[in-house]
Amino acid sequence: MNWLLVIAGAVVGAPLRYLTDRAVQSRHDSVFPWGTFVVNVSGSLILGLLTGAALAGAAGSRLQLLIGTGLCGALTTYSTFSYETLRLTGTGARLYAAVNVVGSVTAGLGAAFLGLAVAGAVWP
Repeated sequence: MNWLLVIAGAVVGAPLRYLTDRAVQSRHDSVFPWGTFVVNVSGSLILGLLTGAALAGAAGSRLQLLIGTGLCGALTTYSTFSYETLRLTGTGARLYAAVNVVGSVTAGLGAAFLGLAVAGAVWP
């Protein structure tokens, strides 16, 4: 049964990732991968909220599988982040590549901590 929850979350997360990436990237005339940046930071925020809810006892293991593993696993993308960073480097946009690495890690961790803090305020 657990694998069905993961699949159900991924069924929503994968198209959400694609549609969000395309929508965000279409609004920016830049080589910087804004779409991937947004989905990764958003997924980190969602996972932080979920983790905080789970720590407070407000989210059980099934919800963690559905949203954490399924939805966030399909929504976020380390492989595309890596590929886009290498592509930026290969095309001579080394500054953008460096900003992508530092910005993605910093914003992702910040979003996860923010989600955890918000969950702690909602479920003390």
